[in-house]
Amino acid sequence: MKINSPLALVFTLILSFCSANAQTATGLETRPRTVSPRVQSQEALAPTQPAANQPVATQADAGANMGPLVTPSAPSPTIEEKRSPEPLMLLSPQNIHSRISEAERLMKTRLQPTALTSPSIEFVTIAALDRGTSRVQLFTLPKQTFLTKDAQLTLNNSQGLPVNLRILRANGVNTAVALMDNTGSALVPLVVEFPIEKGGLFREMAYYTSAHPALLSNDLTRSGQAYVRSMLDLAARRLREKGNFISPQIVDVAERLCVVEHVDHERFRAENRVALFSEIYSLYALNDLDTYRYSVSFAGAGGMVQMIPWAYNLMRQRHPAAALTPDFVTGMRNHANALQAMLLYMQDTWNDLNANLDVKAALDSKTATQAELLAAGYNSNAAKLPLYLRRGGDSWRSLIPRETQTYLQIYKSFESLVPLKQKAADSAVAVK
Repeated sequence: MKINSPLALVFTLILSFCSANAQTATGLETRPRTVSPRVQSQEALAPTQPAANQPVATQADAGANMGPLVTPSAPSPTIEEKRSPEPLMLLSPQNIHSRISEAERLMKTRLQPTALTSPSIEFVTIAALDRGTSRVQLFTLPKQTFLTKDAQLTLNNSQGLPVNLRILRANGVNTAVALMDNTGSALVPLVVEFPIEKGGLFREMAYYTSAHPALLSNDLTRSGQAYVRSMLDLAARRLREKGNFISPQIVDVAERLCVVEHVDHERFRAENRVALFSEIYSLYALNDLDTYRYSVSFAGAGGMVQMIPWAYNLMRQRHPAAALTPDFVTGMRNHANALQAMLLYMQDTWNDLNANLDVKAALDSKTATQAELLAAGYNSNAAKLPLYLRRGGDSWRSLIPRETQTYLQIYKSFESLVPLKQKAADSAVAVK
């Protein structure tokens, strides 16, 4: 269409300008904000609705003396603190430790009901990191539910929003969980506050971090490996300073036993073994000096090195210069002390075995190796090994207890799947 009048031309331009502005304003008001999708862990729990017999947890569920089921960790986030769009990346070991310390401080300093003379033994509290807001959230739930594998529960976070919890592995303070909010985003479990009781009476409050899938990484595994080796080197050095020499071969085997001792035999048969070994190293990285502090076997073996009271007391009697802690429980909870006891026991065991003619013959014929004899002797009665070797020959492994047979299988699997640097030469010759 032609425009013949100058006035009409000006009027048309004004109309066009106003129309363009109106369209731009409308676009700004209605165009949705694009957010990058959050990357989820394969182990993350998919959001679920509460079952008919599993209602959403409320304050009343926690008991009259417990206060709210979820303890608010901080005021509600401001607009600037709303969930960020970045992908859920793995935390570094250093950042995990920082967050764990923050979570423990939050748990220990939060207000408790004044009516309680001692903490309740019926509830546990989980601290988890919301990566979107960078806040630590606290969730309280019944201990019985926490210790039930595959149990699912819907809790509320500090803003009153539902969070789904699932128990992946139930094992006391070492129970592993998965947490996911109603947007499908995984929270990162950091630490559990777990009341230790005996005979129905509160004893102490444990603060422990399990190998939750949301925490695991190769860096964490390597950190755990470095921790075990450094603590063993420290123990060997302290013993040497006190006049007790430990051969490098013994230290190498002990390094492997610090993992083998904590492998669940059923899980070893059914699960990915590399992942299982990495999980144990991750526990060392996450809990360092407190790792396996609360671990006690049916035989009464305790702590990191799983030594029984009889063997520990024997080492105290044989090696008074080592000055091992008199109390067994305290001594097992102290990694430096426990590892010294372990190394002394293994060195004594090897000195006795290597002096036996049947053992020497088995080593010379390669019927047995130093490592497997030390491992079998640590798990069972080492004094019976020469008899097994003499009677069984190449089949001596079929004569040892069934549990020890599995123990040696775990050791062999670990050796083949987890390449560890050996400080000692590959030799079966004992060093005095």
